[in-house]
Amino acid sequence: MNWLSQMFAVALYNLRTVPERKGAALAAAVGIAGVVTVLVGMLSIAVGFHKTMTATGADDVVIVLRGGANNEMSSGLTYEDTRVISDAPGIARTEGPIASAELFVIISLPKRSTGTDANVPFRGVQPGAFAVRGNIKMIEGRRFEPGRNEIIAGKGAAREFGGLNVGRKLHIGQNEWEVVGIFTAEGGSPESEIWTDAGVLQPAYHRGNSFQAVYAKLSSPKEFQTFKDSLSSNPQLNVKIQTQKEYNAEQSTMMTTLIRVIGGGIAILMGLGALFGALNTMFGAVAARTREIATLRALGFGASPVVFSVLVESLVLALIGGAVGAAAAYFAFNGLQTATMNFQTFSQVAFSFVVSPQLLVLAVIVAAFIGLVGGIFPAVRAARIPIAAGLRES
Repeated sequence: MNWLSQMFAVALYNLRTVPERKGAALAAAVGIAGVVTVLVGMLSIAVGFHKTMTATGADDVVIVLRGGANNEMSSGLTYEDTRVISDAPGIARTEGPIASAELFVIISLPKRSTGTDANVPFRGVQPGAFAVRGNIKMIEGRRFEPGRNEIIAGKGAAREFGGLNVGRKLHIGQNEWEVVGIFTAEGGSPESEIWTDAGVLQPAYHRGNSFQAVYAKLSSPKEFQTFKDSLSSNPQLNVKIQTQKEYNAEQSTMMTTLIRVIGGGIAILMGLGALFGALNTMFGAVAARTREIATLRALGFGASPVVFSVLVESLVLALIGGAVGAAAAYFAFNGLQTATMNFQTFSQVAFSFVVSPQLLVLAVIVAAFIGLVGGIFPAVRAARIPIAAGLRES
């Protein structure tokens, strides 16, 4: 108990004297806050991108591509293929199978923010696409009419790219298209796309009667294996079958990994700077208090309470910096809207930064780590100061 009381007494005394070293203490806290802000800000991009790509993923919605294709851009299916797929067992049905054979092309539109051209997904869908997704809601205008050069734009695409206003006409390829509606998809990747009738898009881009993917809704998630086995065993087909959830998660892998690697690298470099700042601050604190520490030792306080007090001071400064940095990152980045290239489809994806609770916890952990490591060596030095030499310090 005497040992514990010594530890807390010295630690509290240390903390009460921090205002006397407020310049160095503030520098250390600000350095750690900067590291945390950058780290959380960078990782919030990856979290937001991944959330957008997987927001519309469902276990009862499947996507069928050509065998060996990694995405819709590299896939190709004939009309006969799509008919066989739509007739497979396991697909939900109303008046007919709830499925949509779709075409996916990339067009160029200017960004509203910079005016530079960007790749935007232009999707041709069949009427069943709305029932398959189940979460497409028109927030302005109406749906396109089959057989007409009409398009609807996702909310994210309309926000990020020029010309996508209801009533506006655009020249895309060799055709003129009228924007007739804006839709949402619960924050999912379709909000970054433009949709039209597949039957109109095919001749506009000289695709004949071909498609690139079939989206279908299953009568139950349990029917996935039945559906997959039926297509895999069909000698007429060479296809790749995934749930929409699996496919969307796969499409976000490259980008999220890249962002995490870059963000982690930047954070490590900044973290080293903050670590040296913490070391410098705590070494300075120990040097300024050499006589006080020696006096405490002479009064009977052990070495471990001195070590503990220095570590507590370093940890408290780090946690203050971490909390400030996490708060700054949350208010600066959470919900920030942007668009970036998905390198797996070479098209833009509109999304919002997401500062999740997990990122805030990570921020506190990183700050605590920097504080503890930055306080270890100064703490050991403080405990090793000879009592007699320390008492002679002015």
